[in-house]
Amino acid sequence: MQFWLMQENDYLWLPVPPPEFSIQKGRSNSIVNVEDFGEIALIGGKKLAPISISSFFPAREYSFCQTKNIRHPYACVELIEAWIESKKPIGFMISETNINMLCTIENFTYGEKDGTGDVYFTIDLKEYKILNTETYNENSAGERIGSKKKPSTYTVKEGDTLMLIAKMCVGNSNLWESIYKKNKNVIGSDPSLINPGQVLKL
Repeated sequence: MQFWLMQENDYLWLPVPPPEFSIQKGRSNSIVNVEDFGEIALIGGKKLAPISISSFFPAREYSFCQTKNIRHPYACVELIEAWIESKKPIGFMISETNINMLCTIENFTYGEKDGTGDVYFTIDLKEYKILNTETYNENSAGERIGSKKKPSTYTVKEGDTLMLIAKMCVGNSNLWESIYKKNKNVIGSDPSLINPGQVLKL
């Protein structure tokens, strides 16, 4: 199970996956007291789901780390702080689950505690919903203009996986297999072995 945080072209694969996570789903229901009838429940809209994860950024490559060539712990801290300062949502994804969502960073707590240089952290996230207020204009041919075209290719970077590429470029990590099939002649028989510099069709 892999835990990913990402914003635009910056991404962070947590080298030590959190031992547990929980996500809370609910609705903004309310109770109304109707005269001569009593209480009735009104079902409201969906609440924004909170999720909290805790782990640590290792100061060296332990045998249980999921990634190699790990970043310095405080480089990870600086990246998350930059995301907070950007006032933009981040992507949060857990492989092998249905969790693939945009979130805001509500709280970020970190520090050291055992003299190893490892930085322990807790990140509190909350689901983020995009309000679709985009408007389109039409040119003289009646074609919509102003919308961005999705890229047709992607150049692999260090640390990329097909799931991450599918999330960043297509918007759905579950479509990684489709990208693999289009590029099997480039990648080879193992979809987990992609190399920096490879140009993949999307």
